[in-house]
Amino acid sequence: MRGYFGVGVEGISKPMNLGAILRTAHAFGASFAFTVDAHHKALDVFQSDTARSFRNVPYYGWDGVDDMALPQGCSLVGIELTDDAVDLPSFRHPRACAYVLGRERGSLTPEMQARCEHIVRIPTKFCVNVSVAAAITLYDRTLAMGGYPDRPIMPGGPELGSEESWFAPKIRR
Repeated sequence: MRGYFGVGVEGISKPMNLGAILRTAHAFGASFAFTVDAHHKALDVFQSDTARSFRNVPYYGWDGVDDMALPQGCSLVGIELTDDAVDLPSFRHPRACAYVLGRERGSLTPEMQARCEHIVRIPTKFCVNVSVAAAITLYDRTLAMGGYPDRPIMPGGPELGSEESWFAPKIRR
């Protein structure tokens, strides 16, 4: 998969949620993870981060939106349940981006939403846990950009063919 991505959360306060997000980021191959305005207790993730992701994925902790320093060319994608957001299944993921999720029992701040190049929503009837939202988003990125064969029309697995064909360029019209 070409490109890179990072994942982070604004205003997180629960260490179990942050630990789950860090493990998920590590499992899906994130290049970095971050928090913005995290509650100090949320950073005590050692009980919940059994994969010790802090040792394997670079972590950045920023005090506020204005302190964020993303790599040049890195698009910021907000994951937020708003009426004008793009539904995740219809969203084309940028090659280089950072996904940012909102706090527990809250949303991305207006300042963070203004900084985002894209706002994407997971099409659910109500909000899901922030760590679940991170996992859904990263799974969708993997499906969209991971070089997997298209899903079959009939139930069951695909006719796999050769592994080289999985990564062959797809002509989209």
